[in-house]
Amino acid sequence: MIRRYQEKDREILKEITAICFDGVSIDQNIEGMFGTIGGKSWQWRKLRHIDADIAANPDGIFVAEEQGQVIGYITVRIDHESKIGWIPHMAVMPQYQGQGIGKRLLEKALEYMKDEEMELARIETLEQNEIGKKFYPKMGFREVARQIYYAMPLK
Repeated sequence: MIRRYQEKDREILKEITAICFDGVSIDQNIEGMFGTIGGKSWQWRKLRHIDADIAANPDGIFVAEEQGQVIGYITVRIDHESKIGWIPHMAVMPQYQGQGIGKRLLEKALEYMKDEEMELARIETLEQNEIGKKFYPKMGFREVARQIYYAMPLK
């Protein structure tokens, strides 16, 4: 079942994020190269993004549930001026992947964007995210650009 986010879901969304973004997070790449920054782990930095998504648009967050347990989610940001919707985060617990849950979450997000009169949907993934690189084109997304992230220590 796909339903709207409720505040009680916040911590489980963070738990799912920590599990599912392991190996596909810029924050983790930074930590792997430079070590812990500011005494905070990559997970701490990544999980703050979920709080930001909730603060920005809680109505655009949808969760997948099975037997009352949240097993995945998707977050959507809406820009009514540009008419572009953006999906910052999407994750399904590994043991539930390959069962169409991600597809249903993405379809729900796209439906929401259409209801909000968006004209384009945008999503990003890292080169190292093998699942995303295959899944998003299969769902109709087309690659429009590649970006390189750089970092350097200041101490």
